[in-house]
Amino acid sequence: MLSLIGRTFCRRGLIPTTSRAFSSTPSTPSTPWNLGILNHTAIAVPDLPASISFYRDVLGAAVSEPEDLPDHGVTVVFVNLPNTKIELLHPLGEGSPIAGFLAKNKNGGIHHVCIEVDDIEAAVRDVKEKGIRTLSAETKIGAHGKPVMFLHPKDCGGVLMELEQK
Repeated sequence: MLSLIGRTFCRRGLIPTTSRAFSSTPSTPSTPWNLGILNHTAIAVPDLPASISFYRDVLGAAVSEPEDLPDHGVTVVFVNLPNTKIELLHPLGEGSPIAGFLAKNKNGGIHHVCIEVDDIEAAVRDVKEKGIRTLSAETKIGAHGKPVMFLHPKDCGGVLMELEQK
């Protein structure tokens, strides 16, 4: 073993020398709301029928019927998995935010991550107070018929984050 600047190394890599390095019980700050489960990961797709076929016919997943959401400018399809969902997003109409995403990412890709919260309005107030920008002034009704809010990716480690009412 070798010690460099208060860290201990062995042939397998870094060995933590402080109790704070790896904790099985991370601390959670107090908030007036609580995070829930990962509801879905959304993927922007340039060819919705081909994507549906891949998940249904190749992987054998249960896939919903396409649903148009004109207020969001998308057509959505949900791929249902045992522990979460994948949301396939395809542009709907002029000015769709997904069309802009696909213009930059021709083959599609991960668009956002959605996490449930137990009190969407409290969560939105709290994150705004903490300096996190939202993509709209108020919550909107999302694909599951529940209020949602998108958080700016520049304030969320480069990830577009969707909060959804549980």
